Amino acid sequence: MSQLSERPRQAVVGLPLPHESAALHVTGEALYTDDLTGRTHGVLHAWPVQSPHAHARIVALRVKSAYDVPGVVRVLTAEDVPGINDTGVKHDEPLFPAEVMFHGHAVCWVLGETLEAARLGAAAVEIDYQELPSLVTIREAIAAGNFLGSDLRLENGNVEVALAAAPQVFQGEFEFAGQEHFYLETNSSLAMIDEGGQVFVQSSTQHPSQTQEIVAKVLGVASHAVTVQCLRMGGAFGGKEMQSHGFAAIAALGTRMTGRPVRVRLNRTQDLTMTGKRHGFHSQWRAGFDDEGRLVALDATLTADGGWSLDMSEPVLARAICHVDNGYWIPNVRVDGRIAKTNKTSQTAFRGFGGPQGMLVVEDLLGRCAPLLGLDAMELRRRNLYKPNQTTPYGQPVRHAERLESCWSGVLDSGEVERRKAEIEGFNATHPLTKRALAMTPVKFGIAFNLAALNQAGALVHVYRDGSVLINHGGTEMGQGLHTKMLQVAATALGVPPARVRLAPTRTDKVPNTSATAASAGADLNGAAIKNACEQIRERLVYVAGGKLGISPQDVRFADGWVRGLTFGGETLTWEEVVSAAYFQRVQLWAAGFHRTEGLHWDAVAMRGEPFKYFAYGVAASEVEVDGFTGAYTLRRVDIVHDVGDSLSPLIDIGQIEGGFVQGAGWLTLEDLRWDESDGPDRGRLATQAASTYKLPSFSEMPEAFNVQLLEKAHEDGSVYGSKAVGEPPLMLAFSVREALRQAAAAFGPPGTSVDLGCPATPEVVYWALEKARAANHLSIDLSRVELSGM
Repeated sequence: MSQLSERPRQAVVGLPLPHESAALHVTGEALYTDDLTGRTHGVLHAWPVQSPHAHARIVALRVKSAYDVPGVVRVLTAEDVPGINDTGVKHDEPLFPAEVMFHGHAVCWVLGETLEAARLGAAAVEIDYQELPSLVTIREAIAAGNFLGSDLRLENGNVEVALAAAPQVFQGEFEFAGQEHFYLETNSSLAMIDEGGQVFVQSSTQHPSQTQEIVAKVLGVASHAVTVQCLRMGGAFGGKEMQSHGFAAIAALGTRMTGRPVRVRLNRTQDLTMTGKRHGFHSQWRAGFDDEGRLVALDATLTADGGWSLDMSEPVLARAICHVDNGYWIPNVRVDGRIAKTNKTSQTAFRGFGGPQGMLVVEDLLGRCAPLLGLDAMELRRRNLYKPNQTTPYGQPVRHAERLESCWSGVLDSGEVERRKAEIEGFNATHPLTKRALAMTPVKFGIAFNLAALNQAGALVHVYRDGSVLINHGGTEMGQGLHTKMLQVAATALGVPPARVRLAPTRTDKVPNTSATAASAGADLNGAAIKNACEQIRERLVYVAGGKLGISPQDVRFADGWVRGLTFGGETLTWEEVVSAAYFQRVQLWAAGFHRTEGLHWDAVAMRGEPFKYFAYGVAASEVEVDGFTGAYTLRRVDIVHDVGDSLSPLIDIGQIEGGFVQGAGWLTLEDLRWDESDGPDRGRLATQAASTYKLPSFSEMPEAFNVQLLEKAHEDGSVYGSKAVGEPPLMLAFSVREALRQAAAAFGPPGTSVDLGCPATPEVVYWALEKARAANHLSIDLSRVELSGM
């Protein structure tokens, strides 16, 4: 067992503690970025001037009339930028564009004494546009050959030979939509400047260090002249990993130009129309199976809808390709990937970061092929699960593959799957207008950033003379419970009660050069860095304690605020006594910790190597009931067994599993992004601009029975206290919901019916799928006369 993963007997990690800010959240006392506006004197408010065209060249920009509006102080344009007019990591996202690339693109920003003054000022700005041809759909971009970045290829084995020899070969096409982050707190920034020109930015961002870097670039100053702080976020899900930087840059530029604090806070419609989404994908595939229903070959082309600029589309596509196998061994694989350029918001990171899109392709094809192979879909999936000593298509051994089988068996047993399948068969036989189905799907998700350099973290731990502890680390809190876990890690490493430890807000002047809180690596990286810092302090204190106790430093133990020797009958000291003694002995009571993930190597061109530290596993079973008249459905029951290693904080982890599953179910069954694809004046406009038109999961979509278990005996060596990441992997457990809907729709048809199910599988989509299945059955009941609302 590695020192990093070794867990002491009396550990605070592993306890089911509530979220460290739970009471503040429910009482409304928790502060978010925009809450600071009312505490800041003389704030100016920013409002964007948005393009009414999907693609157009700006011919003339006249801002004079905006200054005639009472309360307007400044209109920010490209001429005001002292540094570089770009906020993209690929240098393809001008902060103030000369050519608008999507409907809603911000051309300039108006600063006003009030938000209303800024809004009216923005309405007064006059812009002449020259409209240009636009590509709104991914199919239009593919047809036009309009792509971004570099193409990718993953190849292993000999696909053509394997397909030629395969007894059964199927092919298909599949297009599925993106997803809106719809975090409760929209993008917000508050910037101010001091007498020395130092800029301080409060930002709702997952990546304070990159916000700092981009703000400095726009202002034309060194990074040390910019400090970025993130108190907490009201949700992010990847949407604030990159796209928050531009709004922070506007606030910083505004304060630089006016000398006054500047607030940028998007309203819901602005956030929806200006920020990126999960990438939608188009896929084409051929799959070969042997006589036992085992996959022998897969040939696929994945096209990601990148929107107007690259953002992080290349690593999103790379992760999608690396996850096209999900939990299944496929000996011969060829996957080509490309990024379509469309006139839509620049699509960005979203929980799973391309992994869900790649995994959805194989789950869809297995669901479609199972009836054609004459196999139960559950059995087809089980036969293809990874086994020990097998490797991924990119050459990484699938370590602990037996945990997939353990999760699968755990769900079968705890979910009483076989008994319920028999009950469902009986129900369907006696209910011609309502059908039920139960589906099981696995998850195998790689944990680490695609880019090896990002797999590092730092921490700064202070122990004060009174024994209290203050932690700074590079991770950001977006409601996922990272800070709670970090408190538990520090308390365990120092041997003190959690009440003695406090976390400071994430700031770039405390811990520099941090990676984004993303890739499910927040606890792995920052927890290891905190543990490293705490161990440095503790290694100094053991000599102080050993001297006072008269024992060898190697025999000193810290636990629950007490310091003693190996034998409990000896003298004991309090933590505070040891800290005080250390101070008077001039022993350093603070430390900077650091961690880098070992064992990663990746050839991004050949797409070979071991890009992930480990795989997180899970299995879910979902039961649904579908109404044959409307396609409306109910999620009756969900059973999950998920691998989080030795949990750092079980209550937090179970909450993340539940939340991730629900968000995945929303993407796959409810959340339907729609852009105007017509040739009219609103072409390219996002039609789903509010919660009234964009359907989010609610209590009514929750299963009546929702059972989540953590896989037991799942220690992960080489990870902090034996734990595993939990943020992203559970989202993909929701594949089971979509597959259950497919099977329920097929149950309206004859045995062996293969259903092509759209995504998201909204009630409308499910209805048309079951209608096709029913048509194959030649039912005597005529449903064509039934009027369906909303059709």
